[in-house]
Amino acid sequence: MTLDYRFFISNSFAGLGIQLGVYQAYIAQDVVNAWVGSLPLSCTAAKSVKKNVKEGTATEFWTTHRNGEVKLRMGESGPEAKPPLTVNQMFTSAVERFGNYNALGWKEGEQWKTMTYKDYYKTCRTAAKGFLKLGLKQYHGVGILGFNSVEWFIADIGAILAGGFAVGIYTTNSPEACQYVAENCQANILVVENHKQLQKILQVQDRLPHLKAIIQYKDELKEKKPNLYTWAEFMELGRDEPDAQLDDIISSQKPNQCCTLIYTSGTTGHPKGVMLSHDNLTWTAFVTGEDVSMTDADKLQEVIVSYLPLSHIAAQMIDIWLPMKAGGVTYFAEPDALKGSLANTLREIRPTAFMGVPRVWEKMQEKMKSIGAKSSTVRRKVASWAKDVGLQTNLNKMELKPLNFRLAKCLVFRKVRKALGLDRCTRCYTGAAPITKDTLEFFLSLDIPLFELYGMSESSGPHTISLPDAFRLISCGKVIPGCKTKIFNPDADGNGEICFWGRHVFMGYLNMPDKTEEALDADGWLHSGDLGKHDQDDFLFITGRIKELIITAGGENIPPVPIEDAVKEAVPLVSNAMLIGDKRKFLSMLLTIKCEVNNETGAPEDELTTEALDLCRNLGSNATRVSEIAGGRDRVVYAAIQDGINRVNEKATSNAQRIQKWTILEKDFSIPGGELGPTMKLKRPEVMKMYKDQIENFYKEPLSPT
Repeated sequence: MTLDYRFFISNSFAGLGIQLGVYQAYIAQDVVNAWVGSLPLSCTAAKSVKKNVKEGTATEFWTTHRNGEVKLRMGESGPEAKPPLTVNQMFTSAVERFGNYNALGWKEGEQWKTMTYKDYYKTCRTAAKGFLKLGLKQYHGVGILGFNSVEWFIADIGAILAGGFAVGIYTTNSPEACQYVAENCQANILVVENHKQLQKILQVQDRLPHLKAIIQYKDELKEKKPNLYTWAEFMELGRDEPDAQLDDIISSQKPNQCCTLIYTSGTTGHPKGVMLSHDNLTWTAFVTGEDVSMTDADKLQEVIVSYLPLSHIAAQMIDIWLPMKAGGVTYFAEPDALKGSLANTLREIRPTAFMGVPRVWEKMQEKMKSIGAKSSTVRRKVASWAKDVGLQTNLNKMELKPLNFRLAKCLVFRKVRKALGLDRCTRCYTGAAPITKDTLEFFLSLDIPLFELYGMSESSGPHTISLPDAFRLISCGKVIPGCKTKIFNPDADGNGEICFWGRHVFMGYLNMPDKTEEALDADGWLHSGDLGKHDQDDFLFITGRIKELIITAGGENIPPVPIEDAVKEAVPLVSNAMLIGDKRKFLSMLLTIKCEVNNETGAPEDELTTEALDLCRNLGSNATRVSEIAGGRDRVVYAAIQDGINRVNEKATSNAQRIQKWTILEKDFSIPGGELGPTMKLKRPEVMKMYKDQIENFYKEPLSPT
């Protein structure tokens, strides 16, 4: 049988281009090049396909290839029409405007050191030349494994300027997980923080055929090995290199090409490499900075504290790209920030904007409550009165603050902000995981509204943002300018899958056309996998996650987060709650108790927190440890928890949504324990595996009639 290849090419690829979607990108660059290459060069259709593949026009909005280009979601006017920029263009613009302003700050001993934008850019270029000398190839990765630092930023931007990919690797990754990321991005160079992280790479080095060099940026090397460099040695490599090669690479870069890979946490399989273009980063920084009213450095310099994992897009956008847009300065917290030192850094730096994942705000809340419990009776009464005034005033959104609010601000609120290091902070954000209404109201009562952000790695970070003049409790705010939200297949209550559109939407998953097609539909909309709805004023509310949705044996769909939050609110002793019930006849729940955390390891300890101790005393329990409560050992506490769960069950919309059985685990969830991800998000599949026996015990015996 003879195929008419001219008809096949012209109709299948030219005529059905958009409909082929992501697989078109996959086929066009792998199959078509090989197949068309064997056709006569005089074939016009063959030349046309080759030309389209080369120019990137055949890929439309998506590509899964490291050297691919995408069509930008440009608009006719407004933010969508802003001219696209590369990272280098954005950086040089910042240097021109803010060259002598401080860009980075870090602590050496007890002294803070700083670096200006001019020196920052010059150092990034030196690093880029060093990477090229070590053999970094275009579209290959530079993996960075370590805590936030000046070197992290310089390695990230240096990799981009040199034509490679900046690739953050989570510090909590195992050697095998590091190997997967490094091999997937074909990393030529790995930058590690210290000996501990170096050992992970050395364990898998023989399985990394693309790896040419390793650079350690903190501490002295404990042993010399071939192609292993200190940071100082690495920087010397590029210091005297001519600029011509680097300048040629930079001038060849396009805004619609990939420059950064963000790897997903991989809780449901191998991590996916989210391909972000120059335009994804520069455009998102521009519109987000405008939306949140960031001030340029020549008016009032923004001050940021960097402490969240930089392998996550939220930290990169907030710490690297947004400050660059406005000439802000980023100070680096100590590596033990989440173990306790963050509070000191905040008081020293006094940021103008601060992003905290929900667990950070919850820990602040717990600490403040424990301190408040030790205050005198008069102080407690004043604080309680002030919080009532603060909450009601903020909830009412009164434009004219009443006298009692101004008095409360003077007596309590200003002092609280100063103690937290937030006295200059005009914008406090929360995101990356769900936050409880209780925590939101606690800080609102102190006149510290927490503005929720919502987005994904696949949307370059933010998609919706709450603002001081556009704020609703438990809402994630409104869509950022130049972007759109669509609720896909809404039910009777308006709940459906949240879909994104805009220039912040990613290019595709590296080498994963099937996964990319699942995320991006034929029209270019990003399907988030999250469930949500809009209110009448277009505020977005997240109601669940499709993959987390519990579908009981009776067929009822139950989002777990609202029930889990309700239990934590009803039982303040509870630290974490996880609802169970998928394909089961009834709902059950795993609970953990608030306990102290080891400052060195971040692991949960057996001792109860001060707040938990006070709660136990009020109940009539003498427990001081989790082990004295778990396993039904403290009947008083168990009765109180059951009472709280009964109150939650009374508000359930159906019998299927009632919690029938529960248990207290021997230890709290944590990052080192494996139950929480790097941003403190609950890793449900992991918890299901880890506590399989406890879960199965719920369902061994049928429910007793109640």
